[in-house]
Amino acid sequence: MENFRQFAGFLMAAALLGSLSVVLVSFWVLHWRGGLAWDQGLLEFNWHPVLSTIGLIFINGFGVIIYRLPWTWSFGKPLMKYIHAGLHIITFVLMVISLVAVFDFHDSKKIPNMYSLHSWIGLAAVIMHALQIILGLCTFLLPCTPTFIKAFYMSIHVGVGLFIFGMAVTAAEMGITEKLIFSLRSGSNTTLPYSQSPPEAILVNTLGIFILLFGGCILWIATRPEWKRPPEHMKENVGSEEDSILNKPNVSAESNNENVPEGIARLRHLNLEDVGQRSTF
Repeated sequence: MENFRQFAGFLMAAALLGSLSVVLVSFWVLHWRGGLAWDQGLLEFNWHPVLSTIGLIFINGFGVIIYRLPWTWSFGKPLMKYIHAGLHIITFVLMVISLVAVFDFHDSKKIPNMYSLHSWIGLAAVIMHALQIILGLCTFLLPCTPTFIKAFYMSIHVGVGLFIFGMAVTAAEMGITEKLIFSLRSGSNTTLPYSQSPPEAILVNTLGIFILLFGGCILWIATRPEWKRPPEHMKENVGSEEDSILNKPNVSAESNNENVPEGIARLRHLNLEDVGQRSTF
């Protein structure tokens, strides 16, 4: 892998920022928002930010880059497809539970649903995530799907996945801000309103920064071409061609230049590991 140190740095930063985001959102609802319950009240609503951060941000983020982790490159592509799909299915299940908690709370308190931009973008992200799972399963896991359809849909699948993740980060940023504005408004029972930056507001604003930086790390890792998983056939095909050419006895340099394709001739100056590392999807 090229620039492995840079990759490792971004990956460790993503793991740290994502973990801290989960810790902070959990501390927030347990310490300042009263905890968690399933009682059609505020404690039930608290499941929404917790499960959304764990699912649509943390798990979804690592699901996006799972193919780019070098220690998974020894796994077969079918196994990686199941792992990738499994992470996104877990994300969807957690998001369904979090949405049920929100709608249940709103209905019990006679609060209108789907009136804010946060709710529009968030629900759109969940619906698109579900469609992405269905289309991905039908396209890449059904053996009857023609290869040309898989090739055509791959770039769309990748692009839409990154777009959904970006929507998730955007919705999370708006959601935690919306929650703070409602919870720390002037005249409430809190000691200080949001505008005066009480400790709760500082912690949740920090959570928002961590989520934003986590999203940036994931998108950077996911869009670097040099960090793509090498194609399955690369090492085998390149190795057999290189061996068959370089191991021929009594072949002069001049005849090699005449008979060997330019692309194969360049392989003499590369080892197999470098070829695998430089390949892109």
